[in-house]
Amino acid sequence: MTNRFRKLGNIHLRSGARMLAVVTVLLSACAPMDERMDQGPVFYPDAPDIPRLQYLMTINNEKDIGGESDDFKNFLLGLDQATAGFTRAFAVAHEKGKLYVIDARLSIVVIVDLVKRKFDFIRDRAGGDMQGPMGIFITEDGYKYVADRDRGQIMVYNERDEFHRAYGTREQFKPLGVAVYGNRIYVDDVRDHEVEILDKETGEVIDKIGEGGKDEGQFHWPTHVTVDKEGNVYVTDFLNFRVQIFDKDGNFVKTIGELGNFPGAMPRPKGIAVDREGYLYVVDAAFENIQIFDTRTSDVLMAFGKFNETPAGSWLPAGIHIDYDNLEYFSDLIDERMKAKYLVYVANQAGPSKINVYAFGDWTGPPPTVTKTPEKDEKRPAGETIPSLQDTAPAPKGAKPPAKGGG
Repeated sequence: MTNRFRKLGNIHLRSGARMLAVVTVLLSACAPMDERMDQGPVFYPDAPDIPRLQYLMTINNEKDIGGESDDFKNFLLGLDQATAGFTRAFAVAHEKGKLYVIDARLSIVVIVDLVKRKFDFIRDRAGGDMQGPMGIFITEDGYKYVADRDRGQIMVYNERDEFHRAYGTREQFKPLGVAVYGNRIYVDDVRDHEVEILDKETGEVIDKIGEGGKDEGQFHWPTHVTVDKEGNVYVTDFLNFRVQIFDKDGNFVKTIGELGNFPGAMPRPKGIAVDREGYLYVVDAAFENIQIFDTRTSDVLMAFGKFNETPAGSWLPAGIHIDYDNLEYFSDLIDERMKAKYLVYVANQAGPSKINVYAFGDWTGPPPTVTKTPEKDEKRPAGETIPSLQDTAPAPKGAKPPAKGGG
């Protein structure tokens, strides 16, 4: 399977008052992507290697998905001075015809309706306002599980985006990531450096994975979690610079990644996703790219999304998500030589590109002859420094505090 890829390239080191604040920041969001450079398709890896990924587009606001009005901000406060968009995209999930994006600065879940070509957001406040949403997982029946760090709860909304219930009692955990498999809810707890497993029906803790530490099966700030089709659990072990894999019963399987400045290293790992063939995508906010690993061999296969690469670049990327259901909405952007299997979304916290959309698939023609992507000598805008997750949770006992840093 490894031969299907070429080795890694492109590495680079609530209320009315609250809603007013939301709209104020929305209206100052980045400019429409009409400014995107008119160039040929962007593929990964670079020629002469056979492409496996194609950058398709960036979604920042309604206009990027073909919206003809500013309904999102008009809906909020009836304003029409500018185009509304994301401010700090942190995580993304999907259902058929829609994307759900956590905007960590605004503390809301934005709904990108690909059918109606409009933005909206989860508005139901029956369970109270979201205070610090960080992770989102959507089940096949359309229920949205939102990990709210500041509430210390998992907020759940039904298929109509109505509040359904909340998991977690006071001081139970400080969740950043959430995933659901069968009757189990997996919650990353950055306070106690463990993954709690909840019963979906009762909400009771039925098991826990890990504890504070650096050995196999231990964590130093688990921040993101996902499950594959077999129920295996993948956890970003942020300050141990790795991803750990466990079986469906919580037994340790293996570790991928380490600290370093080379292909396969993970100096600042964030979001993770696994496709149906067992390829693991890992976002890294230090490299500002995404690396793909073969989970069977632990080999790094390729990377994409280099910082400052225009227009497909990454700016403090945090979240990643794989989507097999919505290829039709992007089909006109996919090169006819690419037999696309699924979409990949990358959420960027900063810069001009908040949600980058890629297609992964099999290449059916000769290698493209032009793959060079122009780059701008572009500095991160003032005010774009992102608080580190290191500021949100204590270290395990006896651990030295890490140096402060962005992203």
